[in-house]
Amino acid sequence: MLPSDAFMLFSVINMKLRDFYPSLDALCDDLNEDKEKILKTLSDAGFEYDEKLNKFI
Repeated sequence: MLPSDAFMLFSVINMKLRDFYPSLDALCDDLNEDKEKILKTLSDAGFEYDEKLNKFI
């Protein structure tokens, strides 16, 4: 289960993307998470997913 706090989510998602997953889609598929919910939560906190870098910035 991923954290609900946006800043904790940012940290956990970026760590998982860096260490285990080649893309946000792969992470969401493997963990059965809602990609749009993650994008919205992090976007509301000012973060944006960069596909080329495979991380939120």
